[in-house]
Amino acid sequence: MINWTDFEKIDMRVGTILEASIFEKAKKPAFILTIDFGKMGIKRSSAQITDLYSIESLPGQQIIAVVNFPSKQIANFHSECLVMGSVDNKGIVTLIQPTCRVDNGLRIG
Repeated sequence: MINWTDFEKIDMRVGTILEASIFEKAKKPAFILTIDFGKMGIKRSSAQITDLYSIESLPGQQIIAVVNFPSKQIANFHSECLVMGSVDNKGIVTLIQPTCRVDNGLRIG
């Protein structure tokens, strides 16, 4: 169990995917996403979401991501945020997304 203070340390924000490309050097199939977080700027992330999403379908979609983790190196890439999704028992990820359009950078709480 965590307490409220622990939860408040996690900075989750809404962002809009600007670009998606295949992450060719990833061990598991993944995309590299470029995401606009408004005043927080642009961040990049690796996301294993290839089962349900195509490169063409992702630009313009809003997502939720943790933006205050340190950068993580994955193969030859530095992931700057963690895109959130639900993971089923087969490892298939469904993105967590707002149900209506909101401003980029809004905090999740």
